[in-house]
Amino acid sequence: MPALEYGRRLLPLWLLEPDAVFLNHGSFGAMPRAVLDAQSIWRARMENQPVHFMTRELPAALNTSLEKLGALLGARAADLAFVDNASSGVNAVLRCIDWHSGDEIVLSRQAYESVAQAARYIADRHGVRLRHAAIPFPIDTDAAIVSAYREAIGPRTRLVIVDHVSSPTALIAPVQRIVALCREAGCAVLVDGAHAPGMLPLSIESLGADWYTGNCHKWLFAAKGCAFLWTAPERQASTHPLCIAKGYGAGYREEFDWTGTRDPSAWLALEAALEFHRSLGGDALCERNHTQVIAAAQLLCAAWNVALPAPPLLFGSMVTVPLPERWPVHLDQAKLLHDRLWDEHRIELPVFAHNDRLWVRISCQAYNETADYERLAQAVLAL
Repeated sequence: MPALEYGRRLLPLWLLEPDAVFLNHGSFGAMPRAVLDAQSIWRARMENQPVHFMTRELPAALNTSLEKLGALLGARAADLAFVDNASSGVNAVLRCIDWHSGDEIVLSRQAYESVAQAARYIADRHGVRLRHAAIPFPIDTDAAIVSAYREAIGPRTRLVIVDHVSSPTALIAPVQRIVALCREAGCAVLVDGAHAPGMLPLSIESLGADWYTGNCHKWLFAAKGCAFLWTAPERQASTHPLCIAKGYGAGYREEFDWTGTRDPSAWLALEAALEFHRSLGGDALCERNHTQVIAAAQLLCAAWNVALPAPPLLFGSMVTVPLPERWPVHLDQAKLLHDRLWDEHRIELPVFAHNDRLWVRISCQAYNETADYERLAQAVLAL
């Protein structure tokens, strides 16, 4: 397969509907046929002799997957553990901190809803106060992101949750600078990197955070249910999985590797996903997706007479673009537009209300091309 000839000619490598325009790779990813096949092989291998597989084959197989993932992420396999999704990683960290009434958690106002709700649960249960980094959007420079966290951190802040890539706005945060700020303030840092693996180059150990969690099912082409939690060595003794099982007290990896009987095939098929990512160019694919999605955003802005809300370098493989101002701003209208785009035009992408405006978040993956975004531009104008 020619690796670098991108566009709809590659669509048969996925199970996506051939007559549709899929501009929402960012929400749940899309699993290639090759990875689906690899996962099926692992499942068959497991069911051939379940006891032998679970007790004798699985530990080494998990370690091999984590070693290959660590090589991509700039992290040791010993510091990585598989979880089902980034939300699970966030919840594991929040549950392992010894909270006291009056402690504070800082998170962005653009935080993913499930992360915000997990923090709210801790606040309700332990008397913890939530403080929010009010990141502006539209935005002119990433210095405003750092300033928003600086203003939100207080003397009682115990933990800062940083979105590496914001889910609603698609902004890339300058994580290293925010982590340095938190270190000066004496705060622990958890990076929610749900969208980063496979979209951005990563060297997790160099970031200086305490925890980093990310999904592999979005931009790394892994099966759904494949995500990781990286924990700094000094935090591992106090970091435990959400489900405590027989490995409790045996060590970080031992606790996370076995939390009871479950299907590990999504994690074991990760090697096939990483190979598929490499076959499409690896870093070259990331660069192409960024270039294509910025050109697409500029195309939409011109068609709708709106402005790009941030400099191109603050986006990766997704861009959030405002809809024409004449659209009414409320959640029902966002859902209505989303549904009509799919039902009438077979276009899938997120539509949401933010800062008194309706927005769409476009993604670019190897199977997308300029014609997809031209179709979106005209569909919105028609509606």
